[in-house]
Amino acid sequence: MKNLFFKKFIKLMKGELSRGKRPKRHYSWSLNEMKYLDIKKIKKLRLALLTAMVSNPNSFIVSRDWFMIELGLSTGLRVEEMTNLKVSDLYLSDRQSSLTVRQGKGNKSRTVYFSESFKNECTLFLNRRKLDGMTSDYLFTNTTGRQLTRRALQKSFKKCLKLAGLESHYSIHCLRHTYGSYLYKSSNHNLRLVQEQLGHESIRTTQIYAGVMNDEIKKAVKNLYMD
Repeated sequence: MKNLFFKKFIKLMKGELSRGKRPKRHYSWSLNEMKYLDIKKIKKLRLALLTAMVSNPNSFIVSRDWFMIELGLSTGLRVEEMTNLKVSDLYLSDRQSSLTVRQGKGNKSRTVYFSESFKNECTLFLNRRKLDGMTSDYLFTNTTGRQLTRRALQKSFKKCLKLAGLESHYSIHCLRHTYGSYLYKSSNHNLRLVQEQLGHESIRTTQIYAGVMNDEIKKAVKNLYMD
């Protein structure tokens, strides 16, 4: 025991203990209703943008903001990934359409698959860009064709919230959480699929969507042990 004590003491004096490996900290957080949109709010947001497009058919900004919302809800991209997305990153096919994230988190690339309905929305927006003379390869630009920043995209999202009469505490990142939550449900609780679509390095990150108290889970808990 004395020899062990002295060895530790000598290491401490040399600073070896302080330079040793420290236990990893695991930060956990829950996904609550303040961080994602429910079905009613999704419909309200979409309706507001569609109404704005009908009222302002010549506005590129309105069309762009509409596409921003649809992209977030249909692919769950991070804000940085949205700003860096290019026309050439879209693969529109009659079989299975997808997009390529070339500089995701950790500078990793991935393929994100999406629905037929969103493929049609992509085609609509790309045609609109041509009509407005947009030649930049970046999907999200201002009226002069300059790539939007994360801050600019967030500002546009806040305007969309106001237009739809939704709470201002939501950030554009809520579109990613909304996508992840409903993809988890629609995929029959396939965490691995959600992980791949969202580009999570660890499946522990994806597990936050398993804890969302949606209507289905609330009903199951309420009816527990009932005949």
